[in-house]
Amino acid sequence: MRSVLMVILAFFSAAVAQQHPTPSQPTLTPQDSGTKNGLIAVSTADARVVWACGGKGTFTVTTDGGKTWKAGVVSGAEMLQFRDVHAVSDKVAYLLSVGDQATDFRIYKTVDGGASWTMQFQNQRPKAFYDCFAFWTPKRAIVHSDAVDGAFPDLHTLDGSSWHSISEKLPPALSGEGSFASSGTCVATQGKKNAWIVTGGAAVSRVLATHDGGNRWAAYSDPLPSAPGAGAFTIAFRDASNGMLGGGSLDPKHSSGNAAAAVSHDGGITWKLTSPPPVTGAIYGLSYVGDGGAPRTRVVVTANQGGAAWTPDEGATWFKLPGVSGYWGVTFAGSTGWLVGTEGRILRISF
Repeated sequence: MRSVLMVILAFFSAAVAQQHPTPSQPTLTPQDSGTKNGLIAVSTADARVVWACGGKGTFTVTTDGGKTWKAGVVSGAEMLQFRDVHAVSDKVAYLLSVGDQATDFRIYKTVDGGASWTMQFQNQRPKAFYDCFAFWTPKRAIVHSDAVDGAFPDLHTLDGSSWHSISEKLPPALSGEGSFASSGTCVATQGKKNAWIVTGGAAVSRVLATHDGGNRWAAYSDPLPSAPGAGAFTIAFRDASNGMLGGGSLDPKHSSGNAAAAVSHDGGITWKLTSPPPVTGAIYGLSYVGDGGAPRTRVVVTANQGGAAWTPDEGATWFKLPGVSGYWGVTFAGSTGWLVGTEGRILRISF
């Protein structure tokens, strides 16, 4: 009788495993970025063209899907840190810098593959801190700053050349509210007119959303704990309705130091915490896996020294990436992505 019972249990176990198979771990391939300077942000133009950027005015680009990388330093920006990058093509890309002085916050553009760069914007406003930008098209974009005197001094471009204030169009800022330039992903764009900004630092963590290209905005709270140095750090949407955000605290002793993530299925109006990601510290970046045969609901989460993980179902279940830590940013083109991090490291990840 016992042997019959064992057979029955084995049968049902196999049936359950077939219905809910354990996903295969992605393939991880280290890259030679051409630099030892820390890399913070990464952006794909397509599966072959990827740009990354980081400290000491550094950028690096591949045009062959990661087989080779060519690194460089932007003239005049050697002492600055590039916190965001947007890839348009093998020739065209944008960079966003930060630094100690107000004028260190700049936007650069190249149209010759990084051989030369033009500074399009240089901040003159005291206390402004531009964290990240995001693009709808190669010429339409928004750049977001921490709050200054109760308002967000955000900018947009409609021609890919000149940047103009849209501060009056955003909701008033809360006391202490700002965003985090952790991987250049505090702003996400989707489609032709949708965009979302995540914030922290105030009494609550919020999502600022627009669905008309930045003319009108609404503010919604999210469930991540918020305090000075804590809140939502990164956000991504796979379509107009479904998105995920992540964050935590920069202070490991803070109660919100553990990584946290939340999902929305109504365009960012309401958010629900996922199961706890198996990483420690604030989540610096996350990215949906795109088209190309892989389910769009695969998300990779990075948490710098606290590890990295991925989820096949928007946070219901998580799988740790073994031995992976020290990465700040992540992006995908199809089923292949790139993690970038400390000491110039780039890790190709393929599902």
